[in-house]
Amino acid sequence: MNHRLRMFSLSRCRRIAWQATVVVCLAVMMVGCKIEKVEPESESRAAEKASPNAIKTAEGEDIKVAYVTNGIASFWVIAEAGCNDAAEELGVECSVLMPDGAADQKRTLEELISLGVDGVAVSPIDPGNQTGILNDVAEATNLITQDSDAPDSNRLAYIGMSNYDAGRMCGKLVKEALPDGGEVMIFVGRLGQLNADQRRQGIIDELLDRSNDPTRDFDPADEVLKGDKYTILDTRTDDFDFAKAKGVAEDAIVKHPNLGCMVGLFAYNPPNILEAISGAGKLGEIQVVGFDEDDRTLQAIIDGHCYGTVVQNPYEYGYKSVEILSKLAAGDESALPEGGFLDIPARAIRKDNVKEFWDELKVLTGDTDATEQ
Repeated sequence: MNHRLRMFSLSRCRRIAWQATVVVCLAVMMVGCKIEKVEPESESRAAEKASPNAIKTAEGEDIKVAYVTNGIASFWVIAEAGCNDAAEELGVECSVLMPDGAADQKRTLEELISLGVDGVAVSPIDPGNQTGILNDVAEATNLITQDSDAPDSNRLAYIGMSNYDAGRMCGKLVKEALPDGGEVMIFVGRLGQLNADQRRQGIIDELLDRSNDPTRDFDPADEVLKGDKYTILDTRTDDFDFAKAKGVAEDAIVKHPNLGCMVGLFAYNPPNILEAISGAGKLGEIQVVGFDEDDRTLQAIIDGHCYGTVVQNPYEYGYKSVEILSKLAAGDESALPEGGFLDIPARAIRKDNVKEFWDELKVLTGDTDATEQ
């Protein structure tokens, strides 16, 4: 594993001229996309950095792939570290693109088609309405999904976890945090995105003691759902607007004085929920359970202000995406996971294992010098 634990800050500096071309092409079209401009290197400098074990296409050409996120969040910075380490190890070029919204993501994918990349890994924002553009990408190059799936598209594989099972795992954390039952509210960037819908349904089914059924129809977001012990009051969305994420949490605290637990489904939700609770003077009074590994969430678990979080492995999402796409571009179809699904299981993080997990995360992202708070 040592070769995969390189410094994140160094690996980011090793992107080369093709990525700058992607940046220039996409920046014209997407104001909201977080893309860093990388200056082209000289041929001699690029050759100096090239991996001696670089893999090539069947025609002997350099391999260029793209990793497209579903938004801008700390979660994707970790995935980017995995992308960069895999690209450096395999001697390929990977551009990590973070569009802001469905329209930007569509334009990103269209531009990648025109650039003729050798593979694309994408987390679809609206899979039900994106089948057309996803199939266009699949026709032009190797397409896989990661983090959130689009099973009706012609993607070759999905890299991630069962979001429904992760939702049930999150529901179990809520039960631990609120053992006597109570009122629960869910917060998420958007619904209609498959990972969000599946996580939410998993939480609901767990809290209402339903059978394990990933195919169950999604419960309406605007209905109060009551079980024997738990009541899900509402699901609030924020469209990836961080100020709004805090605002809807603040509103919920005021509107529901008996609120027992607030659940955040995307990486930035728990920190904004915690800010809202702190502002209301209710830290420790309202339980918080989250998803993902934002530093603020992990610190809150250490401090006792957040009960726990369900984490994925975004580093592996990035690493495996680049690895699979690169091998496919080189003609190695055995790189595809059996059944078209590479399962990277979720983990439940509580106070008893948060430090060990955070230390592992710092090594993966090259943040070993970070001062612990």
